[in-house]
Amino acid sequence: MKQLQIKIFTLLAGIIILNLQVFALAIEPCEIQIIDAQNHWPVPLVELKTNHHVRFVTDNAGRIAFDLPELMNVETWFSIEGHGYGVKPDGFGNRGVRLTPQPGKRLTVKVHRQFPAKRLGRLTGAGIFAESQKLGKELDWKESGILGCDSIQIAKYNGKLFWAWGDTVIPEYPLGIFHMTSATSVLKPLNDYEPPVRFQYNYFRDNHGKPRGVARFPGDGPTWISRYTTLLDKNDKQHLVGAYVKIQPPLTAYESGLCIWNNQTEQFDRHSVLWTKSNESPEPKLAHDGHPIFWTDKTGKEWLLFGDPFPSLKLLATFEAWSNPETWEYLEPQKMVSVAGGTETIEVHRGSIAWNEYRKKWVAIFTQIHGDASELGEIWYAEADHPTGPWAGAIKVVTHNRYTFYNPKLHPELTDANSPILLFEGTYTRQFSGNAEATPRYDYNQILYRLDLDDPEFVQALE
Repeated sequence: MKQLQIKIFTLLAGIIILNLQVFALAIEPCEIQIIDAQNHWPVPLVELKTNHHVRFVTDNAGRIAFDLPELMNVETWFSIEGHGYGVKPDGFGNRGVRLTPQPGKRLTVKVHRQFPAKRLGRLTGAGIFAESQKLGKELDWKESGILGCDSIQIAKYNGKLFWAWGDTVIPEYPLGIFHMTSATSVLKPLNDYEPPVRFQYNYFRDNHGKPRGVARFPGDGPTWISRYTTLLDKNDKQHLVGAYVKIQPPLTAYESGLCIWNNQTEQFDRHSVLWTKSNESPEPKLAHDGHPIFWTDKTGKEWLLFGDPFPSLKLLATFEAWSNPETWEYLEPQKMVSVAGGTETIEVHRGSIAWNEYRKKWVAIFTQIHGDASELGEIWYAEADHPTGPWAGAIKVVTHNRYTFYNPKLHPELTDANSPILLFEGTYTRQFSGNAEATPRYDYNQILYRLDLDDPEFVQALE
């Protein structure tokens, strides 16, 4: 027995010594922070790449925890890719910086913003402050249990903001949540409009505490919901409603209809089926895309317009009218928009519009089809006097080099009505981009941008 105890003690002592040796050999990371040269804000989603192709990407605080032992105390060239942020090229056309990383040291790199929109940070996914946490900072940040979210829908309901996303990536398995992940937040979830963004959602969760879908309708394939809004019925009861579509591979709709939120089950219920795919009816009668706006005409009548970005559907802003497709009026949305200061026009993909009290205009944010830097990654701003247009004088506000940024959504509800700050988010993904490399943590997630409508250069470009 005594000999056994001696052997166990010797074994434990060896393990402790080995762990101490490993700890002694561990290298303290070097903090590299990327900041905007103009305002000194941290810049998320800036990639540094070494000459032997090791990639680092800044988190929401603009930080990188550099930990390569082979390059510590070595002057190192880092190529920079910042999707609208960067540095001037050298004589050979290379864009980057030379740094000498040292354990425990803090280095700062200034980048220049090339477009009007300022990147505030990532809203969804995991590891939003991962690089900072490796450096012992932002340790109170709580993970959501979600890795990625596709395309946002939002509505005010029962004194809260209700958020919903499409297909959602989770840690446990390659197949994630396919029936609309959802969450709530307070009406004003942001204390300020500067990075780093710390946006916490209250996700609807299952009995195990994991985020869950809220629209599991019968039938194969995912359930997607759009046209997300709230309406009053004739008894002044508020309803959270949407339009759903059922999807089969590869991305084919086979059923669409209307759905309504159930407060008791905290799920959407199918309200009515408007279309089922058949030989006689191969295409849906109701498009599943679009965001709502409320518009009051000259006679004082209130209408609900849906568009993606420009209105394609018009109906009276009541629950009863929404429930009755016979009362709907279909519109022909504008497809091309002229560019400010020239004769060029661009083809519109998707986006959203809103009334802007500061500009006294209807404003739009949308993705361009076949952009210069990316197929679906260049975002434009335009204005109109009427929600149906004509829309003109578009200005490119941000770009994503060889990457997609689709379904951008304006957020007028997050700022004061007369604020010159315009916020929008969109889905950052390599899908449809032709880029073989996904950006770690950021891919398939929502990123928030800020556009200052009182910026003199921006105003001058509009005029």
